[in-house]
Amino acid sequence: MTLRARDKRALAVLAAAAVVWLVLNFALPSQGQPKAVGTTEPIPAAEKRLARLRQLAAGVSGKQEVLKQVSAELAQREQGVLQAETAAQAQAQLLEVVRRSAKAQTPPIEIKTVELGQVSRLSDDYGEVQVSVSFDCRIEDLLNLVADLTRQPELLATKDLRVSAGNVKEKTMGVRLTVSGVVPRRLVPEKKGLAAF
Repeated sequence: MTLRARDKRALAVLAAAAVVWLVLNFALPSQGQPKAVGTTEPIPAAEKRLARLRQLAAGVSGKQEVLKQVSAELAQREQGVLQAETAAQAQAQLLEVVRRSAKAQTPPIEIKTVELGQVSRLSDDYGEVQVSVSFDCRIEDLLNLVADLTRQPELLATKDLRVSAGNVKEKTMGVRLTVSGVVPRRLVPEKKGLAAF
């Protein structure tokens, strides 16, 4: 097999490139290696700086432990937040909790009317849904219902309570109870226009 002139030139260029590569990799010092830098600060100042850095490094693990505890406590508290895709679904969940508590009373409280309130902003991270229910009951039944609502795992609160005269012979009264529940902030509609100010 004979080599043509073109092949000989290609081999010569390849050999020259290999020699240049070997020189660059092995003969010249690499720029990626760290260089030792001398310090100009006195030894006592360097020791103080080292002590401060050690103190900061020791505090990091403590702060991480506190963060874990706070995160666990927040997760436990947020279990009571009504989780739903929409505000209407959250209101339906809240209404179901109120109905469940009303049926659990002895005698069961019969809800006559239901009104769904506005979804409002509670804080930067949470919103609030409201449900108003009307029913007739005796005073001890109302007290038992409100006490039962406070024992629910959901984050609920009595927002408004209106009592009117009812049947005097049966010692009943008309009650309009508004209950609110906590929801994630994403369910609160954004205000647009002049209402945002």
